Amino acid sequence: MSKLQAALDNYLAVHRALGYKLRLSGRLLQRFVDFADRQGAAYITSELALAWATQPAAAQPAQWANRLGMVRRFALYCSANDPRTTVPPQDLLPHRYHRPAPYLYRDEEITRLLKAAGRLPSASGLRPHTFTTLFGLYVVTGLRANEPLRLDRDDVDLVNGVLTIRDTKFGKSRYVPLHASTQRALERYAARRDRTCPNLQTPSFFVSDRGTRLTEWCVRWTFVKLSHEIGLRAEGDSRGPRLHDLRHRLAINTLLRWYQHGVDVERHLPELSTYLGHAHVTDTYWYLTATPKLLHYALRQVERSKQEQRP
Repeated sequence: MSKLQAALDNYLAVHRALGYKLRLSGRLLQRFVDFADRQGAAYITSELALAWATQPAAAQPAQWANRLGMVRRFALYCSANDPRTTVPPQDLLPHRYHRPAPYLYRDEEITRLLKAAGRLPSASGLRPHTFTTLFGLYVVTGLRANEPLRLDRDDVDLVNGVLTIRDTKFGKSRYVPLHASTQRALERYAARRDRTCPNLQTPSFFVSDRGTRLTEWCVRWTFVKLSHEIGLRAEGDSRGPRLHDLRHRLAINTLLRWYQHGVDVERHLPELSTYLGHAHVTDTYWYLTATPKLLHYALRQVERSKQEQRP
């Protein structure tokens, strides 16, 4: 085992013990160490880090900067034990990731998506029901893409209408209460799933035609396929409305309803933050500037507050 490999194993072990999952970072840093080993490098240099970070050549500059940032943080760790290590300067690749504005799905687009999911071909007949229920759950709960896929049957309380989301993005678990109509939809799906696959070997709540747990890759591929089919994406488009935007839609629509009904958003925002599973309420504040309409309501409320405070 090379010294860099040993350092990476320790780096990941220490950070994961502190609660950081480092799934993507761990995979990419392993590729960096493999690259360094092929180059015969025993320690990190700026030249080595830059050569790896700027691959592939066709990638976006922001992706290069992100890859270099991962190596830079690893190099800081390595420099404590190996003085030969060079920590790449922060401005070596100055590009920064710009968070894309969310796509706000219209109600009719959601309807078209669910109808298209209901037409998916299926050997057992379960697949269209799986994806219709799954996409509907994304719409009404704002769950992250992987959260419903990790649900086991014991995590779905169909009596009280509560989901238990375990070991989320920030290493925490939370409860997600369901509307009665959502509870009934999950009950119908569970009954059909059990009739179609009576001898399941997986505890997963949502299953494929083969009776296995759905993968995030499969779900995203299906979403993109249906997006092309219903016109959310033009033919050949590799980018467009995302599955994650359904999460934005729920958050933004919730805030809009609160503003329209005179709810004290500042007071109740922590409730939405908890529901969405944000680690900090500041993560939820981003939605306040996500759309012009929402920003308009927020500014109106600020102006009303100022007027009420005037003598």
